[in-house]
Parts: sequence; C-alpha cells; structure tokens
Amino acid sequence: MEKLYGQYKALLFTLAYQLTGSAADAEDAVQDVFIKACHVLPERLEEPKAYLCKMVTNHCLNLQKSARKKREMYVGPWLPEPVRTPETDPLETTVVRRDMLSYAMLVMLERLTPKERTVFVLREALGFDYPEIAELLGKQEANCRKLLSRARNKMGISEDEPVAAEAVELEWVSRFLTSLEQGNVDHVVSLLTEDVMFVADGGGKAKAFRHPVHTREHVARVLLDGIQSLRSYFQGDFHFEFAPLNDETAIVIRSGDETVAALFIQLRRGKIARMYAVRNPDKLVRV
Repeated sequence: MEKLYGQYKALLFTLAYQLTGSAADAEDAVQDVFIKACHVLPERLEEPKAYLCKMVTNHCLNLQKSARKKREMYVGPWLPEPVRTPETDPLETTVVRRDMLSYAMLVMLERLTPKERTVFVLREALGFDYPEIAELLGKQEANCRKLLSRARNKMGISEDEPVAAEAVELEWVSRFLTSLEQGNVDHVVSLLTEDVMFVADGGGKAKAFRHPVHTREHVARVLLDGIQSLRSYFQGDFHFEFAPLNDETAIVIRSGDETVAALFIQLRRGKIARMYAVRNPDKLVRV
C-alpha cells in the first residue's frame, strides 16, 4: 500500500482538489481513501489507478452535497483555496492539461453540478477516456458525453476553441503593481477590460467586498483604495511577491511573516478581465 500511496497520491490529490476547490478537503479525501484501501482485498486492486480514483470521486461527490449548503451560508463570495505548485510535475500517472488547472478554471467549475464537474475534470483536465469515466461513475458513455457537453456550455467553452490561459508576463504585472502603488488611476484603468470583474473572498474573517465589483472605474478605485488601506493599516510595512500557485504566477501580499492576500489575474487580449483576491486567512495557510 505504501508503494501505491507514493505512486498515486499526487494524482488523487489533484483530482480531489479539482472536485472540491479545497486543499484541506482534498488531503482528507486522499487519506480516507488509502485508509479504506488497506482493508480492500488484493484482487480488487489489480487496477489500482481506476479503483482509487473511483473511491476519491465517490468521496468528493458526497462531500460536494454538504459543501453546497455550507457555501450558501458563507459570508461574501466563495473562492477556491490556493495551493503551491510543485517545482516538478508529480503526475506521472496521467496526462494533465495545465490550462485546465488554472485558478480561473477552478472558479468556473463552481457553475457545474457535482456530476458535470466530475466528468469535466476527469476528461478535460486529467485526460481520462470515456470508458474509464463511465466505469468510475457507473454511467453509460453516452450519458457522460452529455454531461461534458452541458458542462462546457455552462462554462462558455467551445468544442472548436478550447480555453487556454493567456500568459501573464512578470514585467507586465510589475508595471501594473507600480501604477497601483503610485496611484496612477488613468494607467490602471487602461489595463482593465470594459467588462472587468474583481472578486474578493474574506469569508467574514478579513476585510473584503461582499459582492463582485464591475466596470473599469469601480475596479480601479477599489484596487487603489485597497493599496491605501494596506499602507495605513500596516504603516507601509507590506510588499508584493510573485509565487507559483495553481500552476500559474500569482501575486502574494505579505507584511512581515503574515500573508495578507493571494491575487490571481486573468488576462484577455493583454488586459485584466478577472481578478480574484483570496483574503480569508484559513485559505492562505498553504500560500
């Protein structure tokens, strides 16, 4: 079992994390599955990857039912928990589409039902074949194809034009942050799309907007006011860092040893279309 744990832990964690949006829940799911697997007859583990993935999938499907109720009571917008990206790719057991593991994609997965989300993650992100997915979910292949089609429609993803994350250059982000710190309103506005949206998750434990902020002027003002608030609250003792989170470069705001926020930028044609700010301290533990 120790050998199987070392071989499949990374794959199962990625699967569970994509299905729940919570690293804590994903870790619990993997631990629970391997504890149960210790009591499984050896002949049932002749195909360990399929069997373990099925166990994790079922665990997460049950978890999603209670999670939806909890999120209805959550204070403000709910965003996934950021996780550090390993320096080397541990997922040797499957082909992973990195553009399907971005933070923006993780946010979009929240639009889906548990079954739609499961099929989408298994097929689009982890590269499972339809027969494998059908076996894991106990459904017909045709039904799984329909679930994937519905998921793609809800997420606005075309079959002919799959989503690919637009690269964010560090130099570009540095100029953006400099404009914020200098209070250059016009330049900040010019870097935002017309339909830009800013979403912040404080979870009632950190200061954050209770609703998404729209329009370039409003988002620019929110960002500039946020810098002023940080400067006042921390008496200027804060700084920006770049960190490898969720297979992309995120902006992390720190003050001393305290992580204040993790920011994710989604570009469209060279301008910011979406910005996600995780402020809930419970979600910043792994950052």
